Amino acid sequence: MNQDPEGILLVDKPKGITSHDVVDRVRRIFHMKKVGHAGTLDPMATGLMIILVGKATKVSQYLMSMDKEYTGTLRLGQSTDSQDAEGELVEERPVPELTEAEVLAQMKTFVGDQYQTPPMFSAKKVGGQPLYKLARKGKTVEREPRVIHISRFEMTDFALPEISFLVACSKGTYVRTIAHDLGEKIGCGAHLNVLRRTGIGDFRIENGSTLEALAEATPTALRKHLIPVLQAVPSHAL
Repeated sequence: MNQDPEGILLVDKPKGITSHDVVDRVRRIFHMKKVGHAGTLDPMATGLMIILVGKATKVSQYLMSMDKEYTGTLRLGQSTDSQDAEGELVEERPVPELTEAEVLAQMKTFVGDQYQTPPMFSAKKVGGQPLYKLARKGKTVEREPRVIHISRFEMTDFALPEISFLVACSKGTYVRTIAHDLGEKIGCGAHLNVLRRTGIGDFRIENGSTLEALAEATPTALRKHLIPVLQAVPSHAL
């Protein structure tokens, strides 16, 4: 290979590893140092990550600004410190006898523009320090709410105490905070149990490759997985 590969790689992240681990694996697979990403996923989450190879790293800001789509499951009646299943249980409350219609009515209130307060267990920085580092020390600090937009929040399964859903939202939205806040509105608390990112802009998880498949691919096949930057990003964004 004369020229270093470059382009956008769609990866289906497995559960239990960090986004940084995914980038490291792709670096090793492509034998390249210049690899980045256009948005992280928590270790417990699976699904679509956009990995940027070579000169494609220059368009990360544009790709990170795209809307995201997720499927997931939340569990009512249990609140955790991280707002997801990875955290410590901090409160347990009885789940009221709810109808599907009652939960849907509460879910509809989340659609549109709103302020969302980032969770303490997040990479957002306050005073130059990631919030999760403060959270691990048992500290809670003021976080500035930020405007997010939820375009869809739909129920896909109703099996109390669990509710499965699909959500489409703007960048920077914490889905586990949506789960937590819905639990508070219902009055019994909740945490996020399962999360899978299915879309980023027009990119779909169906077109993503597993790390195992990429590791087994030949150098020629690997290049075929790369989407050219000009095909993925409008010229005005370059």
